[in-house]
Amino acid sequence: MLTIKTELADYYAKRATEYERIYQKPERQEDLKQLQDVVANVFDGLDVLEIACGTGFWTRFASLSAKSIVATDYNEEVLSIAREKDYGCPITFLKTDVYALDGVDGPFSAAFAGFWWSHVPKAKIDGFLGVLNSKLARGATVVMIDNRYVEGSSTQIAREDNEGNTYQIRELSDGSRHEVLKNFVKEEEFMTRITPLGEDCRFSSLEYFWLAQYKLKIDAGQGASADARNSPG
Repeated sequence: MLTIKTELADYYAKRATEYERIYQKPERQEDLKQLQDVVANVFDGLDVLEIACGTGFWTRFASLSAKSIVATDYNEEVLSIAREKDYGCPITFLKTDVYALDGVDGPFSAAFAGFWWSHVPKAKIDGFLGVLNSKLARGATVVMIDNRYVEGSSTQIAREDNEGNTYQIRELSDGSRHEVLKNFVKEEEFMTRITPLGEDCRFSSLEYFWLAQYKLKIDAGQGASADARNSPG
């Protein structure tokens, strides 16, 4: 079967209806429960900006304690699924490009990015963080989770490009094969990127996933006001 070098947005649009199957792997359930507990409690009373919300799998957990959430994604296909779910706080779903976040007002008192960092080309990480920070209040809580590479559980890495980005070949239920960028960041690389921007930075490695949390430094936000807003509007 031909492998298609698919744009990430196109791949996830095609994958929308089978998006959450990855969370059904038996060996990952203990780790997932730990992550779900963290996400369900860490945003207590905060207004959250969620990056790449997909079908709302993690949005549901964040909504259990958050005051409000603006959940963004580039694909209407996954957003239409997310809108059909029940949540524990007011949710605004917004279709927007994560590298611009047009239409997203701020500042927010928290941000969440689940399984997004690994899909950002290394050359775009700093740009992504700059745009994200511009939507956050000083001292905002930022939480990110993503995959670790585990032989035998993770899809094998098919190739690495000249900038150090790695790629997987993924097969959808229709039999089509797609080359997808997937970078498995390690703690040292993550902390190198985040330390200039955040304080109280914590990076925890589970068996199959990592979890990072930090507070945005007062001088790190670009255009963020001193106080978090009260509602997403």
